[in-house]
Amino acid sequence: MSHQKSTLGEFIIKNQASFPYSSGELSSLLNALRLAAKVVNHEVNKAGLVDLFGDSGDVNVQGEHQQKLDVFANKTFIQSLKNRNIVCGIVSEENDDFITIEGRDKESNGKYVVLMDPLDGSSNIDVNVSVGTIFSIYRRLTPQGTPVEEKDFLQPGRKQVAAGYIVYGTSTMLVYTTGDGVNGFTLNPAIGSFYLSHPDMKFPENGSIYSVNQGNYSHFPESVKQYIKYCQQIEDDRPYSQRYIGSLVSDFHRNMIKGGIYLYPNSTVNTDGKLRLLYECNPMAFLTEQANGIATDGKQSILDIIPTHIHERAPFYCGSRSMIKKLLEFIRQ
Repeated sequence: MSHQKSTLGEFIIKNQASFPYSSGELSSLLNALRLAAKVVNHEVNKAGLVDLFGDSGDVNVQGEHQQKLDVFANKTFIQSLKNRNIVCGIVSEENDDFITIEGRDKESNGKYVVLMDPLDGSSNIDVNVSVGTIFSIYRRLTPQGTPVEEKDFLQPGRKQVAAGYIVYGTSTMLVYTTGDGVNGFTLNPAIGSFYLSHPDMKFPENGSIYSVNQGNYSHFPESVKQYIKYCQQIEDDRPYSQRYIGSLVSDFHRNMIKGGIYLYPNSTVNTDGKLRLLYECNPMAFLTEQANGIATDGKQSILDIIPTHIHERAPFYCGSRSMIKKLLEFIRQ
């Protein structure tokens, strides 16, 4: 079988032996995510036809208005994970508290917890801009057979056993890592299978794109303002192009392929940053480091932060190594 033709299912089975806790369970868990991704993809693509655009009328724990597709995606991923008996708990951006999943018996009470943003960038849905799903997987800390506890979710990003995202764009892709590089799979909608299309993805060492919501410029720390000015100077290979979609998955995906830096600093408006550590920053940081990039909050690696609550926020900078190193020079000054 040629490298290109490997399906996601085949790839997971072939590589599960290299996974330190191989027992087929992580494979089954990734398959649950793959299945949910196909269902959500189907709905995203027909949203305009079936009144899935717009506001559901609810507000989530973050105080953000939930889009109808947010609610649909959340239910779909939770149900798909519950059906497998591998997961003992879930944290979702859309739910105030963590969700406990009871096994049918003590033996089937799962070993893993999943943290997710079921539909990242959902404010873009009604204008047909790419959205995505982000997921992060850990082994539980509490004994199997007992109910999941908050501490099972409050693990530093270094402890992730797998992480990834699905981008629902011009083509739908699932990109993930289990700590052995990053691989991307593209959905063939005619057959309903994901095929390995982007093996061993890496951030280019340098890039020419910076991604930041420049509308918030006046609220940024001085060091970040200075770095943005540096990006805009006419010198050597600058000015860089400014590209900002406002959907973390899409901005990250472009930068990993083309080379670039993503910035979401803390600010006078969001003093702790805006992105959520556990299900936005950590999974993207794991992917970044596996793809030869750097992810930092400006002081330390994102993956070394010890979380204190499930919806905690953090400043977030990630991307090509030389660009992040340059940013850190400005921050340290």
